[in-house]
Amino acid sequence: MSKVKIVTDSTVDVPIEELAELGVEVVPLTITVDGKSYIDGVDISAKDYISLLKQAKEIPRTSQPSAGVFAEIFDRLGADGSEIISIHITSGMSGTYNSAQSGAGMSTSKVTVVDSKFISYALGFQVLEAAKMAKEGKTRKEILERIETIRENTSLFIMVDTLDYLVKGGRIGRGKALVGSLLRIKPIASLADGVYTPVSKVRTYAQLINYLLKQLETETANKKIKAVAIAQADALGLANQLKDAIEKATGFTDVKISDTTPIISTHTGPGAIGFSYFAE
Repeated sequence: MSKVKIVTDSTVDVPIEELAELGVEVVPLTITVDGKSYIDGVDISAKDYISLLKQAKEIPRTSQPSAGVFAEIFDRLGADGSEIISIHITSGMSGTYNSAQSGAGMSTSKVTVVDSKFISYALGFQVLEAAKMAKEGKTRKEILERIETIRENTSLFIMVDTLDYLVKGGRIGRGKALVGSLLRIKPIASLADGVYTPVSKVRTYAQLINYLLKQLETETANKKIKAVAIAQADALGLANQLKDAIEKATGFTDVKISDTTPIISTHTGPGAIGFSYFAE
């Protein structure tokens, strides 16, 4: 039986040490800030990037890996006859999935490319489970079926603290942002079918926590919570408040907190959080 190896990209928001221990290959995206390029997670950390983002004179640009980069990685990993499952950021927000597909077509290895339909730790749920199953010797078919189940039972909500970066990224118009800023509105969005979809807005962190708790409790009713994670961009205090509220309300104590990758922070700005959970 051939071995299965797992590949993902740097938008995954799972600590790199945890991914390395499971043998996951992480393909980094690239950020260009004021004319200088950085490889995500390689020559700039999440914490250092926040300071850079706040001081940037121009809108930072993000770039997916080329098809050639993916092809080289797939060829290397499959040289011993291994099959490869490559799980990536939603195709609704990045060209990374399409680039991986093109790379798979160029590679001599047997590669299956998966659109996770998510970003951040919600992508991470699929990657971590796939890697654990691969280590246990599960087949490509078994892993792909499990990934699909996780995807169908995962939710992700994103809250941004400032509307400026949504304007810069073309998500909302300047007029809406001006009104929203005056009213101190903090928009909440979900990733419905892999696309950024506004679902609500709040004015205080207390309202945010109440909203997210209600979503969690409603969507996981009569289910077992399997994983909860909070990715934060310069919002550790808020992330800890939300974690405490979740533990108190649900009794689930294994809530992960991580830094958002620079790729995600570019579009959300400082003060943002991504709230992911999986239940079945």
